[in-house]
Amino acid sequence: MNYFSLDTHLIKTGGTTLPNSKKYQTILFDLDGTLTDPKIGITKSVQYALKSFGIEESLENLIPFIGPPLKYSFVNLYQFDEAKATLAIAKYREYFAVTGLYENELFAGVPELLQDLRTEGKTLALATSKPTVYADQILEHFKIREYFTFVAGSNLDGSRVEKAEVIAYALKNLGVSDYSQVIMIGDRKHDLIGAKTVGVDSIGVLYGYGSHEELSAEVPTWLAKDLVELREILL
Repeated sequence: MNYFSLDTHLIKTGGTTLPNSKKYQTILFDLDGTLTDPKIGITKSVQYALKSFGIEESLENLIPFIGPPLKYSFVNLYQFDEAKATLAIAKYREYFAVTGLYENELFAGVPELLQDLRTEGKTLALATSKPTVYADQILEHFKIREYFTFVAGSNLDGSRVEKAEVIAYALKNLGVSDYSQVIMIGDRKHDLIGAKTVGVDSIGVLYGYGSHEELSAEVPTWLAKDLVELREILL
């Protein structure tokens, strides 16, 4: 495997030249930390949920909740059992559905990238562990829903939260059979693990909430430090 090095990150190449990845016809995007910066909304929602259990926590300490499925985080970070994690998610949604959903902002350059990809004839889909109903609202709020052929997320009942399930669901609904033309883009290891499980290429983006160490450990097909490099890979 050959790589082209830029600063402190690595981009895979097919040999001695920079990549031409126009073979990717279907492009799947994660939402939180990839298209938008949801830090305030997610951390405040978690803080609200934890407070209902008598746990006071700073917003900065809750950043690890950005990306993974909520149940995973409540169980692994606060040792909640399944029943308690389910209650915590319900409390989280009390705040998130009304306020936290909109305490969010697009990363600069995202609308332009999505527009250019569509102009090039690419099929775009969202693949997020966030419930589909919330993901749709966020895309509509930021006026980028029109770029996505399909939005795949989890269900409010807690099913289809694993990223591999979401990716497979998206590809099934898109009618995609040639996985060699598919790529998944995300900022956390769960995105890359999901892509690997399904059998599609992946891009780990370093401008989100996953560290270089976290992402590189999953050996993604590409790593991009910012949206400029993501554009170079995709277009």
